[in-house]
Amino acid sequence: MISKEIQVNQELLNKLAKARSHAERSEPRAIKAFYEPNNQMVHIIFSNDAIFIFPAHLGQGLAEALDEDLAQVELTPSGEGLHWETLDVDLSIPGLMSGLYGTKAWMQWLAKKGGSSTSTAKVSASRRNGQKGGRPRTKTTTP
Repeated sequence: MISKEIQVNQELLNKLAKARSHAERSEPRAIKAFYEPNNQMVHIIFSNDAIFIFPAHLGQGLAEALDEDLAQVELTPSGEGLHWETLDVDLSIPGLMSGLYGTKAWMQWLAKKGGSSTSTAKVSASRRNGQKGGRPRTKTTTP
């Protein structure tokens, strides 16, 4: 009876090893992640030597974080996510690579924030438009 259990366990271990080997060959996996405080970027290194880098402030829950907290980034066991224990933040690596840095509400907030930034070019364009009478009103149509 014991030898039968050992045989079954060995078969399961063999199948698991085969599955892991196949997974490692089929798709690149994240193998390392770290935060670089000099440029405030999060780096993700993959098993095929590819690197993905994103600005930390774009990640939901990371914008106001201290460098010490950002440096504590960990890979999730699946290799498909980033985790910051002290910040209670989890981000999906496939999502990040698709340009999704958080929830839908977070992405909308980022879009509004980006549009509200001021630069000398924006200020001068706004002044020129103001001298012309401002932005033209949108025409409303009645049914």
